[in-house]
Amino acid sequence: MEPVVTGARREEDEAGCDVSIIVPAYNESESLPHLHEALVSALEALGKRWEIVYCDDGSTDDSFERMASFAVGEPRVRVIRFRRNFGQTAAMSAGFDHARGDVIIPIDADLQNDPRDIGRLLERVDDGYDVVSGWRVRRRDSLLSVTLPSRVGNWIIGGVTGVKLHDYGCTLTAYKREIVQSFRLYGEMHRFLPAWAASVGANICEVEVNHHARKWGTSKYSVAKAWRVLLDLMTVRFLIAYSTKPLYFFGRLGWRFILGAGAAWTWTIIKKVKWGEPLYTDPFFLAGVFLGLAGLQIVLIGLLAELNMRTYYESQDKRIYTVRDGINLE
Repeated sequence: MEPVVTGARREEDEAGCDVSIIVPAYNESESLPHLHEALVSALEALGKRWEIVYCDDGSTDDSFERMASFAVGEPRVRVIRFRRNFGQTAAMSAGFDHARGDVIIPIDADLQNDPRDIGRLLERVDDGYDVVSGWRVRRRDSLLSVTLPSRVGNWIIGGVTGVKLHDYGCTLTAYKREIVQSFRLYGEMHRFLPAWAASVGANICEVEVNHHARKWGTSKYSVAKAWRVLLDLMTVRFLIAYSTKPLYFFGRLGWRFILGAGAAWTWTIIKKVKWGEPLYTDPFFLAGVFLGLAGLQIVLIGLLAELNMRTYYESQDKRIYTVRDGINLE
């Protein structure tokens, strides 16, 4: 069967649905038929309007052909195909961009997540939560190479972002549409979506979900990804704390350098007055010059960042706040 490739987007006035399932996949041809069958069965049992958005992340096997076959005669199944492998974050972002559901739930394509847990996530969304994060209490992965590094990572991410979750790596998480569609993801930042959501005031909870051992294909996890996650974590922390006030960060750091310069110069003058030591050749004088110039440059960088931030928000008519509800605002 020759797959039919549709345009990048449907018309905006198409009917929406209650829940969108996002399936990013890279070389998961063997697991996809089993996953699709399980997803359809679980979604039909919910009695809600649903859709499944598959994103082929540049697979080199016949994953796309499998996805295309699911979409034949079934408008609730939609397929995105990348030109090359861009990574899981990009695949999830594409799914979020094209999803039409009021609630959006990504799920791994390897069937280690259980589609039957989708209903449990939606129950908590109906209770009023904006984000319901899956927690794989009993993981079926290697303890040393996967589970232990993941637990350490969860502890670090929770400490840095202030959002304490047991399982940041669980893809199976429910998001209200208005939460995820206000973000743009880069790097490996899909792992920090709950932290991003918390930064705009989302209500978050965790639900225990099942986790199965991988039966088909090979894991895409590697230790190298852990290092990339740590680097992305630095970016997330900075953006959450200072995205609308970068001068606070750079200014605070810059003034510390300038105060250090003042202390060095003060000690140099004391040495000159009390013991008659040379002024301009004193190491503390030279250190003060370095600290003073460095502090001034850092403050100026903060001012430039402040200008860039204001240009970014004002040129795109973005707001620095989010509104949950409103009464008589129109």
